[in-house]
Amino acid sequence: MAEINQMELQNLRHLIKMADTNYQKLNNYAKQAEDAQIKQVFTKSAQDELNAKQKLMTFLN
Repeated sequence: MAEINQMELQNLRHLIKMADTNYQKLNNYAKQAEDAQIKQVFTKSAQDELNAKQKLMTFLN
């Protein structure tokens, strides 16, 4: 894999932080949701954000 430059690294870190923040928020929303369908939507969305974060982190290796 080609090396990434400083701007790409900065953008990658920003995207990882955003995915992590979104994961945390959606996970908290899921915990607070009383409706089962809403809880499921938030849980799925949180998992999607976690997967996105993990995929982005592979570019750092």
